[in-house]
Amino acid sequence: MNYSKINNITGWICFAIATITYILTLEPSVSFWDCGEFIASALKMQVVHQPGAPLFLMIQRFFSLFAFGDATKVAYFMNVGSAIASGATILFLFWTITALAKKVLIKENEEISKANMISIMGAGLVGALAYTFSDSFWFSAVESEVYALSSLFTAIVFWAILKWEAVANEPRADRWLLFIAYIMGLSIGIHLLNLLTIPAIAFVYYFKKTKKATTSGIFKTGIIGILILAVIQYGIIQYLVSLGAYFDLFFVNTLGMGFGSGVIFFAIVLIGALVWGIRYSIKHQKKILNLALLSTVLIIFGYGSFAMIIIRAKADPNLNNSDPDNAFSFLGYLNREQYGDRPLLFGPNYNSQPVEVKEGKTLYRKGADKYENAGKKSEYVYDRTTPFPRMYSDDARHVGYYKDMLGLDDAHFPTLIDNVRFFFSYQLGLMYTRYFLWNFVGRQNDDQGQGSAYEGQWLSGIKPIDGLLLGSQKNLPPTIVDSKAYNRFFFLPLIIGLLGAIWHFKRSQKDAGIIALLFFFTGIAIVLYLNQKPMEPRERDYAYAGSFYAFAIWIGLGVLALREWLSKKLTPANGAILATAAGLLAAPVIMAAQGWDDHDRSEKMVAHDIAVDYMESCAPNAILFTYGDNDTYPLWYIQEVENVRPDIRLVNLSLFDTDWYINGMKRRQNESEPLPISMKESQYIQGVRDVMYYQDYKLAGSVELSNILAILLSDNDADKIARQDGSKDNFIPTKNFKLTVNREDVLKNNVVAAADSAKIVPAMEWTFNKNYVTKGTLAMFDILVHNNWKRPVYFASTVPSEQYNGLDNYLYTEGLALRLRPLKVDTTLGRSDLINTPVLYNNLMNKFKWGNVKTANYLDTQSADDISIFTNLFNTAMSGLLKEGKIEDAKKVADRYFQVMPDRFYGMRSTMGAYFMSENLYAIGDVKRANQLIEKSAVYIKKELDYLADISESKNKFTGGQNVQLGMSFLNQMANIAEKNKQTKLSKELTDEFNYLEGRFSKYFAAQQ
Repeated sequence: MNYSKINNITGWICFAIATITYILTLEPSVSFWDCGEFIASALKMQVVHQPGAPLFLMIQRFFSLFAFGDATKVAYFMNVGSAIASGATILFLFWTITALAKKVLIKENEEISKANMISIMGAGLVGALAYTFSDSFWFSAVESEVYALSSLFTAIVFWAILKWEAVANEPRADRWLLFIAYIMGLSIGIHLLNLLTIPAIAFVYYFKKTKKATTSGIFKTGIIGILILAVIQYGIIQYLVSLGAYFDLFFVNTLGMGFGSGVIFFAIVLIGALVWGIRYSIKHQKKILNLALLSTVLIIFGYGSFAMIIIRAKADPNLNNSDPDNAFSFLGYLNREQYGDRPLLFGPNYNSQPVEVKEGKTLYRKGADKYENAGKKSEYVYDRTTPFPRMYSDDARHVGYYKDMLGLDDAHFPTLIDNVRFFFSYQLGLMYTRYFLWNFVGRQNDDQGQGSAYEGQWLSGIKPIDGLLLGSQKNLPPTIVDSKAYNRFFFLPLIIGLLGAIWHFKRSQKDAGIIALLFFFTGIAIVLYLNQKPMEPRERDYAYAGSFYAFAIWIGLGVLALREWLSKKLTPANGAILATAAGLLAAPVIMAAQGWDDHDRSEKMVAHDIAVDYMESCAPNAILFTYGDNDTYPLWYIQEVENVRPDIRLVNLSLFDTDWYINGMKRRQNESEPLPISMKESQYIQGVRDVMYYQDYKLAGSVELSNILAILLSDNDADKIARQDGSKDNFIPTKNFKLTVNREDVLKNNVVAAADSAKIVPAMEWTFNKNYVTKGTLAMFDILVHNNWKRPVYFASTVPSEQYNGLDNYLYTEGLALRLRPLKVDTTLGRSDLINTPVLYNNLMNKFKWGNVKTANYLDTQSADDISIFTNLFNTAMSGLLKEGKIEDAKKVADRYFQVMPDRFYGMRSTMGAYFMSENLYAIGDVKRANQLIEKSAVYIKKELDYLADISESKNKFTGGQNVQLGMSFLNQMANIAEKNKQTKLSKELTDEFNYLEGRFSKYFAAQQ
C-alpha cells in the first residue's frame, strides 16, 4: 500500500476516534454561557451578540435539520455538529503532522522505508490523538459554540499552506493560496482566531520562494505577515464597512437618496476597482498583484456571509442584538462598540484620574429619512498614563486584586515594571501558562482559579514537584481527590512535546520556527491583545486552544525524537514501533484515561432544566427580568427552541439600556404581548436620556412613580438641569418613590390570593438605590406605571440586588424568580424571609426539574453552583412551611431534597446549604438525617481546612482565608445547633474539631488582628 493511501486511511481513523469520543461525551442539550443564544439564533436565523457569527449559525442550522422536527433534539444535533467539526480538525492535524514529518525524514523522490512509514504515521497518531484528548479542545468539542468550527478552519488553513508548499513549483500551485484566502474569508463569519495563522503562512511562503533566507528577509517577512493580518482585520473587516457607511451618509443626508444607496454605489465602485485591477495584473503579468487582488476578492466573498446579519436584522427577529439593519449600526456591531475599548500600548493605571473628556468621532443613528447625530464618541484624558498598561481597571474588586498580587500600597502609582510584573504573573502566568499546563501536565480541579493554591491550578501528580508550587500535598482534600477534573499526566505529554520541539529545531529550523510562530500568535499574542482584567467570570482557556494545537504538532514529532534515540539500540522498524507505542502511552492514552470523566457531559441536563425551572417559577404572561449570561441564554434557548412558556416576556437588564432592545420589548414576541412601555422611540433613542442623575430637591414624602416618569421624559427645560457645556438633561429630584395600588386589579389578576387581601397596601413605597437613572431603568419605571398589575412581574433570583432598584421589600420568592407583590412591609423580616410558600411548594414538588445533578457523570463549576441555588430553594421552602406550621409538607420537601440532590459536596459554600438543611431537619424531628448531614459536613470541612493549614504552614503564609472563615463558622454553628437539639455527643465532637482547627490557624488569626 502506498504512502498516500496509508496516510489517508490513518487520518480517517483519527477522525473516527475523535468524533466518536466527542459524540459519546457531548451534552445532550443546551450548555451554559453563549450556547443557548447560539442554538436559539441558529434555529431561527437570528442575530447574536457582537461581532456575530453568521456562517456558524448557518452551518448549525443545517445540523438542526437532523432533529426532524423534534425540538428537544435540536441542541443535541447542533452539539453533534461541533463534535464532527472537532473530529475533522483532528483529521487535518494528523495530515499536518505527517506532512511535516515526511518533509524532514524523506528527501525528494526518495522511497519511503517501512521504518519511516511507521514513524511518520506514529507521529501523526500521537500528536492528533493527544490534541483529541486535550482539556481545552475537548471542552469546546462537545457543545454548540464557535470554537470547534473555528478550530477546523484554522486546521484547514495550516494544512493547505503545507499542500501549497509541496507543489509550489508546479503550475497552478497558487490555487492553494487562493483556497486559503477563501477559507479565511469564510472563517470571519465564525471567529477571527483563524487570521492569526497569517504570520506563520507568510514564512512558509518566504522560505519556499527564497533559496537562501537572510536576517533582513526574515524580518521583512514578519512585518509583511503582520501587515497582511492588519489589512484583513482592519482594512477589510472594519474599514470597508466604514467607507460604505460614510458613502451612505453622503448619499442619504447630502443627496437625499434612500438608505443603502451609498452602500450600493460603494459596492459597485469597489467591484469595478477590483475587476480593473485584476485585468490590469493579467495584462501586465503582475503575478504578485494578481494573487493579492484575487485573494482580496475571495476574502470578501467569504466575508459576505455577514449579509445574513443585515438581512435577518431587517426582519426584526426576537433575538436581534444591536439591530444592525443599516450601515452605521452594522459598523458598530462589527466594531464591538457595545463592549468598549481597552488600552494596549499606552493608557491609564487603576489610580489614574480623569482630568477632561475628549470628544472623538461623531456617532450616527438611523432616523426617519436620514442619518441623525447621536452625539460624539468620548474618552477620558488622564492625569498620568503609563506604557504597556496592564492594570487599567478602576473597579474596586480589580484594584484590590492588583494591590494584593503585587503588594502595592494605596499611595503607589504603578510603573511600567509593575505592569510588566502583572502581565507575567497574572495575564501570562495565571491566564495562559496555567491553561497550557492543564492540557499537558495535569490539573488540580475545575474550581475557578483566581491565583490561590487550591483552586484550578495545574498539577502533575508528582507530589514533591507539586508541593514546590502549591505547598504541602500530604493531605489532599475532597475538592481535589473527589473532583473529576483531578487529572495527573506526570509531565509526560509536556516532555514528549518539548522533545519534539527540540528535535524539530535541530532537523528543520525553518519549519520549527513556523510552528513556533503559530504557537506564539495563537497564544501569547492573544494574551497581549486581550489585556485581561482580573476575576474573569469564567475560565478563558478556550481562547488559546490554537497554541495548544501547535504544541500538539510537536507532541507528534516527539515520536521521531524517541525513534531516533531508540534506533541506536534497535532496528529502525522496531525503534519506530516502540517510539509510537511509548508516545501513545505518554500522551493520548493517559490524557484520555484521566480526562474522560470530567469531559463526559452525556447525562448532564442542568442548563436545560434550570431554564425550565426559571420559566415554571412564573405565573402566566409574566415579565421576567434577568441579568447575566447564564440566567438569560438558556432561557432564550428553552423558549425559542423548545417553545417552553412562550407567554413569558424575558427582559435582560444588561441589554435594557439600549434603544434597539427597548424597541424589541415594544413588539409582540412568541405568545407574549408587547410590554406596557409608553415612551416614544425619540425619547430613548441612542444619545438621548442615556444617563440622568439624581439632584436632591429636598421633597417631602414619597413621589408617585408616574410623576417621576413624567419628569424624566419631559422635554420642558424647566424640568431639566444645565450641564457645564450648556446643554440640559432630565434628572430625578428625589429617591423616595411610591406606586399607588389598585386593590381590585391586584385581586382580579391573582397577584395576591384573596386570603391575603388584608395585607395589600394602598401604595408601595420605597427608596431608589442609585444616584442615576439609565434608559433601561426608565423603561422599567414605565412598565411599573402602566402595567396596572395585569402581568406578573418577576426578577430572576440571580439578578444582583442593586438591579431591584430599591423594590427589595416587595419581592417574594416563588421559585427561581422573585415576584413583585404589593404587601405590607414587615420590618422584622429580612429579604430572604419574603416567601410565597404555597407557590414555592408547588413548584418544588410538581414542576421543577433537577438536571440529573444527583446521577450525572460530571458537573461543571456552573452546574455545581446551581446545586447551591437548588439547595437554598429547599431550605427556603422548609423554613416558610415551618413558620406556617405545615410540618408534614416540610417533611415532603425534605424527602424531595434527598431524592434529587447529590450526596457529595461541591466546595465549601455547599456546606452552608447542608447546615441550614440540618437545622430544618431538626425542626421537623428528623434527627437521624440531621445528624448524618452534620457529620458528613464536619468530615468534609476538616479535610478541607487541614489541607489549607498544611499549605499555610509549608508556605509560611495564610492560605484560603475565605474558606477557612466559612468552614470554622459553620463548624461552630453546627456544634451549637447540635447542642440546642440535645445531640450532646455530636456537639462535643464538633467543638473538639473546631478547637483543633482553631489551634492550627490561631497564629494567622492573631497576625490578621
